[in-house]
Amino acid sequence: MSNRHLVRTVALQTLFQWDFMGKSGDLGAALNRNLGELAPGVTDDGFATRLVAGLLKHLAEVDRIIQRLAPEWPLDQITGIDRNILRLGVYELRFGREIPPKVAINEAIELAKAFGADASSKFVNGVLGSLYKELEVSGAVPIENFRQVYEQLAVTPDVVPTGEPSPAGLATDAAIVPVPAAAEQPQPPIQI
Repeated sequence: MSNRHLVRTVALQTLFQWDFMGKSGDLGAALNRNLGELAPGVTDDGFATRLVAGLLKHLAEVDRIIQRLAPEWPLDQITGIDRNILRLGVYELRFGREIPPKVAINEAIELAKAFGADASSKFVNGVLGSLYKELEVSGAVPIENFRQVYEQLAVTPDVVPTGEPSPAGLATDAAIVPVPAAAEQPQPPIQI
């Protein structure tokens, strides 16, 4: 299992816990605790925090997208695990720029196979596939943006996207900034 997949799994479990508890509690503390317990020693360069914080920032819009794409299923009637898998998938497809769209869909399907019911993966695939088609028709699928960022990262491995406008003129909303060496990186608590 790759580090990103493991971290995404822990993020899902944390979101499910938070959702199950009525969206109360310190989500950042829960994520830190779960990463320590469920993925000890795994370094994620802040991916889990960016994923969860980004989803929370766009939660209302993500939920509206799910409701629009699955109108027969009110959000509160979708199982908690499927709802949070869809939230992660919709967020990564619509707002995330760290992985290609088809990888986001595949990751969500794999989470649904691992944690959902028998039909969960088909349901998740249907909803996310519909969103992908909408994004493709509107020209909003960020494949080219991803490739440019990926190529930059492949050339300069000591950089990460920040989500700010790019000083390098990349056609993306991710800027590339130097990352301190592992010994220099402080590990502050997650603030969400």
